[in-house]
Amino acid sequence: MSPSSEVTVVLPTALHARPAGAVVRAAAAFPGAVEVRLADGRSATARSALRLMALNAPAGATVTVHADELSAAEAVAEVLRTAD
Repeated sequence: MSPSSEVTVVLPTALHARPAGAVVRAAAAFPGAVEVRLADGRSATARSALRLMALNAPAGATVTVHADELSAAEAVAEVLRTAD
């Protein structure tokens, strides 16, 4: 079993439908759990666009992507970094 990994990202835009959908697509490529966590302790699975949008994360918010494998965390973090 590979170790879990976390990558911190500052959101360039709010986590609305388009970036949330891109995160779900990126997370779907990996078998393990992938979660997006806010600094206030709220979190959502990266496999649900509705749950991600419910976080109501604004532009400039710092989020942590936690995943069962490093490549998954890095892939989802890259999607968040380039969100529009």
